[in-house]
Amino acid sequence: MLARMRQSGGLRRMRTDRMTFQRVVIALLVLIAAGLGAIGYFEWKIAVQARTLKAFVEGYVFNEAVLACEQAKSSTPFRWNGGKSTSVIGLNSVKTDKYTVSASYTLVADSVYCDYDPIKRKAEIGSSFLERE
Repeated sequence: MLARMRQSGGLRRMRTDRMTFQRVVIALLVLIAAGLGAIGYFEWKIAVQARTLKAFVEGYVFNEAVLACEQAKSSTPFRWNGGKSTSVIGLNSVKTDKYTVSASYTLVADSVYCDYDPIKRKAEIGSSFLERE
């Protein structure tokens, strides 16, 4: 039987078929690795763009938020300018239902919280962002 395979070239064909299969498997693994690398790169680029956009929006909204928070009517005054301890919590968002996302820019001055809604341009002092309308 081995003699017949040698005469007909079957052994050479089996060896060639095995080499072709190995090459195809290696090529597929290389393509999968390259695809995963490309996905990781594009995900990183999009994350950098999102961080840049968020920083830009926060910088744009900051002055409006401070002004609105200082002018908001409340029993507890919010004083950003002249406050002893001030900090920016930042831009937050909550998806209240399937189609609605509520945004808030939160500032803290002397333990008084102020949530500023950049869409409605309205500030609420001492409120919890998650309990807002």
